[in-house]
Amino acid sequence: MEEMQREIDEAEAEIEAGAEEAPEAASSEEAPAEEPKSAEVEALKKELQEKDDRLKRLQADFENFRRRTNKEREELSAVVTQELLKDMLPILDNFDRAMAAEQKDGEAFQKGVEMLYQQFKETLAKNGLEPIEAEGKKFDPNFHQAVMRTADPDKEDDTVSQVLQMGYQAKGRVIRPAMVQVVAN
Repeated sequence: MEEMQREIDEAEAEIEAGAEEAPEAASSEEAPAEEPKSAEVEALKKELQEKDDRLKRLQADFENFRRRTNKEREELSAVVTQELLKDMLPILDNFDRAMAAEQKDGEAFQKGVEMLYQQFKETLAKNGLEPIEAEGKKFDPNFHQAVMRTADPDKEDDTVSQVLQMGYQAKGRVIRPAMVQVVAN
């Protein structure tokens, strides 16, 4: 577009230069030469305006697209969050029941908490949460966070000897790496 503007400016400069050389004594030969240049300038201006309008429309379309995708992403995130919370409600209900129950029998209470724990793990797994297996595996900084080193002649170097905190991934993406103790002989 800058090139077109430059051509328009050059054409206008040529027209003005021609007008200055013979301002009032324009012969019949020069008059027809000025008309095509003037028409060319007008055509270039029109083409420049059309391209400028087209560019503005494209910019507006892109901005609308960006806004629309951001809104869709936010709506999708809200739906995913709602589904997870909906899956967690039965667990909350069971916790409420456990807290309201009389605590005479400690063994029954322990069994109830274990059932809640299992239900909670199943709900998280249903929503894509997977534990990261670490103990006895080779240390991988993509999945493990080494917080301690220990000597163990029975194990190979860079082997995870103990998991201090479980790590988790969801649908292939690490949410929290496993905190581990690594063998260093």
